[in-house]
Amino acid sequence: MKYEYGNKITNSSRSPNILIRPNNSSKRCHIRHKPWLKRRFRLTYLKLLRLRDRPEKVAKGLAIGVFAGCFPFLGLQSLIGICLATLLRGSKVAAIAATWISNPLTYVPIFIFNYKIGKLLLGTKDTPLFLGPNSFTAFKELGPRFVITLLTGCFVVGSILSFITYFYSLAILERLRTRRK
Repeated sequence: MKYEYGNKITNSSRSPNILIRPNNSSKRCHIRHKPWLKRRFRLTYLKLLRLRDRPEKVAKGLAIGVFAGCFPFLGLQSLIGICLATLLRGSKVAAIAATWISNPLTYVPIFIFNYKIGKLLLGTKDTPLFLGPNSFTAFKELGPRFVITLLTGCFVVGSILSFITYFYSLAILERLRTRRK
């Protein structure tokens, strides 16, 4: 019998020490090619379901995370969520998970909306947001006015969304808890 072993083909009545399995890589390839973002959301969802804290604590953590996720401090939102969750005694894991409301796909729409809300509340004059060759100089000229307008909108939108998140997630978590028992 001929067996393929590495690069050599051997003639032997005994089989080599290596088992050659049929190529069933179609299932493995399907699993490997899932988008990373979908896996990340699924993992976060499963972690949230497995939290054993009181529903009030988890809901408070979710609300804090949503609030922190509305701010334009990219990369620091999770850290802000953890700090606020520690101060307000909310779930840190839930806070980190909820900061993902602002992800690379939603940054621009959220921050444009927050800026427009801040502009509406502060009554600043209409400053066009455009991207062009002179956009950096235009943003530099806006300076503190732009930052204050954006942060005001972020604070108001974040407060409203966190309020809504707390009560909806509390109702859902309590219903899940009664269903488990």
